[in-house]
Amino acid sequence: MTPTKLMLVDDHSIVRDGIRLLLEQADGLEIIDEANDGEEALDKLKAHQSDASTLPDLILMDISLPGMSGIQTTQIVTRLYKNVRVLMLSMHNNEDYILKSVEAGAYGYILKDSSSDEMIKAIRTIASGEKYYSSPVASIILSGYMQQLKKGSRHGRTERQSKLSNKEKEILQFLVDGMSSREIAEKLQLSVRTVDNHRANMMRRLQVRNAAELVRMAVEDKLI
Repeated sequence: MTPTKLMLVDDHSIVRDGIRLLLEQADGLEIIDEANDGEEALDKLKAHQSDASTLPDLILMDISLPGMSGIQTTQIVTRLYKNVRVLMLSMHNNEDYILKSVEAGAYGYILKDSSSDEMIKAIRTIASGEKYYSSPVASIILSGYMQQLKKGSRHGRTERQSKLSNKEKEILQFLVDGMSSREIAEKLQLSVRTVDNHRANMMRRLQVRNAAELVRMAVEDKLI
């Protein structure tokens, strides 16, 4: 099995050393590069670009970096490197940081005091194409979007609801709860492919680009 290639971006070498030691013990993960800050990370990605096979699959990005922040760096990475996903690592259980990370295109956000098992689970989930937010983070995302709901327009809510089947609404509720396609499939006794197809159909009919936008619309327009 081809290992998941990782880049570590953190301005504290002792933190990178600790993460490296942890991840080197996990099967299927390979740390191919490290960077002290956002600018160095972008320089190294550019160097890897000459041979796309050497680009990391996933970047573990500290949110608090000197100079260019982890959020700013993530915005650039997700714009320039479509196949490179970002997992934010942060000490901050802060709504503003979390929502800005999601908007920047991060595939996940976990706290630095998360367990080693959760960090590895987050990496593997994101590598498989799913989003991953630890439970407290998912709650903050949902709370933030509900606050935006109070300010936002409710135009088109009934029309959008009518576009979803009961099964799709059920799956959408689980997505809002932060469950992965695999977890939803097990819950509903469906195949992962079937769940993914339902999600793709919902995104197409509701004209959203990704799962984060789908969840946001579900909360803002009370589709569930």
